Amino acid sequence: MPSVCSCVIYLILNNMTEPVSLFAKIVIGLVALEHLYILWMEMFAWETVGKKTFKSLPAHLFTPTKGLAANQGLYNGFLAAGLIWSLFISNAEWQQHIALFFLSCVAIAGVFGAVTAAKRIFWVQAMPALVGIAVLLWL
Repeated sequence: MPSVCSCVIYLILNNMTEPVSLFAKIVIGLVALEHLYILWMEMFAWETVGKKTFKSLPAHLFTPTKGLAANQGLYNGFLAAGLIWSLFISNAEWQQHIALFFLSCVAIAGVFGAVTAAKRIFWVQAMPALVGIAVLLWL
């Protein structure tokens, strides 16, 4: 099985020499914007917007978890920064690889969040990244 996976990855990455399509750039940009919003909410609006967003959490937990949320927000900012960086790389192959890496990180984080926290996270976070990956690889 590992050899099949290696072959598929090799074929995908070796076919990534075409410039990134405008549609792929738009999807990447939207995923980046989503993560900038999450950064803002978790770092600066955790006790207001965070409370409205995460209604299942008891209200009394937002103040003591403000630092934890800010840390998560910072990581979401790193994801956004990587996606935005990918939009400015002039080498098509590197642009696709960097975008694919950061979209994969977002998708994995979204799947993990869906499994450990709320199923809705899959649709809000992982699915846009998976769409971006699909568009990047096949359009």
